[in-house]
Amino acid sequence: MIIKNLNIADLLIIEPNVFKDERGFFFESYKKSIYNDAGILYDFIQDNQSFSTKGVIRGLHLQINPFAQAKLVRVLEGEILDVAVDLRAKSSTYGQHFSVILSAENRKQLMIPPGFAHGFSVLSATTSVMYKVDQLYDKDSERGIRYDDPTLAIDWQINLEDLIVSEKDLVLPNFDQIDWEF
Repeated sequence: MIIKNLNIADLLIIEPNVFKDERGFFFESYKKSIYNDAGILYDFIQDNQSFSTKGVIRGLHLQINPFAQAKLVRVLEGEILDVAVDLRAKSSTYGQHFSVILSAENRKQLMIPPGFAHGFSVLSATTSVMYKVDQLYDKDSERGIRYDDPTLAIDWQINLEDLIVSEKDLVLPNFDQIDWEF
């Protein structure tokens, strides 16, 4: 397993060791002891999976304390642009975002600690995304930021004519309107 630190503290890219032969491939997508040895000490308690079509943007979503979630995101089928926005008030990278292409082909994972908003856009015809969380969903703690926030200016790498966004995500506040912090 290769773990890469990023320009935003505590965000990590994880690349598993993949064993290929004439039958196909095998890799361990998660093994708690290996992650713990690498300093990734979250106690993941639930796996979530979504299926989406090209042009879908999901996010930017998060939960505030005490139900803030760490997420370990990977793609089972297709390709996404995965985005994490630092919302930790005392962080030197507060308000900055990081994006990476995650795909079934590259098998990369993005480790997102609590204190980040998370979202993704679907770049392939269809995609299945799976992510682990260390806290259960709590409706009263749910928050979000608009995907097209002008301050964040995220390039989602999709054509506007392909854009599919939920009604719920269309009414999220802009970054400069949020009234909560970590």
